[in-house]
Amino acid sequence: MSQRIVITGMGWITPLGHDLETVWAALLSGASGVDKTTRFDASTFPTTFCAEVKGYDHNDYVSKKELHEGVGLNTSFALGAAAQAWKMAGLDGFDGLDSSRLGIYLGSGEGSLDFDNYVAANLAGWSADDRAIDGKAWAAQAHSCLKPMVEIEQEPNMPLTHLALEFGAEGPAYNCLTACAASTQAIGEASQILRCGDADVMITGGAHTMIHPLGVTGFNRLTALSNRNDTPQTASRPFSADREGFVMGEGAGILVLETLEHAQARGAAPIAEIAGYGSTADAYRITDIHPDGRGGAQAMRQALEMADTPPSAIDYISAHGTGTKENDSIETKAIRAVFCPDGDIASAPPISSVKSMLGHLIAAAGVCEAIVCALAIRDGRLPPTINYQTPDPALDLDYVPNDARDAAVNTCLSNSFGFGGQNDTLVIKRV
Repeated sequence: MSQRIVITGMGWITPLGHDLETVWAALLSGASGVDKTTRFDASTFPTTFCAEVKGYDHNDYVSKKELHEGVGLNTSFALGAAAQAWKMAGLDGFDGLDSSRLGIYLGSGEGSLDFDNYVAANLAGWSADDRAIDGKAWAAQAHSCLKPMVEIEQEPNMPLTHLALEFGAEGPAYNCLTACAASTQAIGEASQILRCGDADVMITGGAHTMIHPLGVTGFNRLTALSNRNDTPQTASRPFSADREGFVMGEGAGILVLETLEHAQARGAAPIAEIAGYGSTADAYRITDIHPDGRGGAQAMRQALEMADTPPSAIDYISAHGTGTKENDSIETKAIRAVFCPDGDIASAPPISSVKSMLGHLIAAAGVCEAIVCALAIRDGRLPPTINYQTPDPALDLDYVPNDARDAAVNTCLSNSFGFGGQNDTLVIKRV
């Protein structure tokens, strides 16, 4: 388990753009990717805005277009992000890989939903007299209007399948869907596969969209989304006293990981190192984090221990930072438990949440926040938490409010906490 695991390629498709440097510049400038929802008519919903990917076509990125017709948005986003990472890693045209040792580990969720036809089938089968669904009538309508390939392509494992087709990956293949922690978990587990010697290269990260009527309705019913419909660009307010919910986003982020030895042998330039990984469960409630933040704190401790890194060596934390009352207060409590055990908040590193600009990319959030860490190390710049206008007296750490900051950055920590009490943390270091 002594192998060092490095990032050699990165790519993302986000509401702020479709290439690494454009999105990074937008994040450093404090730009917002949030606007009125256009994917469907949300005018009657409690939340009428989100952070959509716009002006994007995966065919601009892939070489085997005929293999990816009719894909869901999750797969479409993953293909573009992976093509960027693959090229950055110097693998485009490289013929020295053993395909049986090229693996994929994604944290991906659904990517399309044939909502109108599902509704049509349900209405056809609905009996107002006994307030029940007539299964035969439903099936008859569903058979005529629901498209089997659309149903297949929306599944969470489809991005992995299409990436395997595009890049010829025949090695270890996994997809996890641990809610908002999924792509961070995928990166951590992919790094462990490499440490164990079961692959030479891993494509990892995640892709997701829940910007459809059922996804938005579900989170509205959970009272998790912001309803700041008049000013959507200011709606995502992590750590601010007037925060009142997250903003739904979508997209993908992909990393190429390999052992340092393998990267050096083929002349690849490492970008950063995945030095530590921690994963815990709260065992508390389905939708709530444990109020003590014990699971998040333990995941951070595990990651720091694996990285053989003391808390004092962390220069920046890419926070989960959703902008909900519960998450931001409990994440702050967990960070304080790890970094300020004696109560001295001066010992805590600066923290920011790019969800204030990108929205919450759900299963794809963690990988994009890990990419932020690698870029912060590369450039010595910390992205801000925008819309931070009203400090919360109970949240007293440095959240890099509103403006990017120059900083000496060598080691970062990236947090992801998912519904169900899933906590995953990475330590990312300069190589």
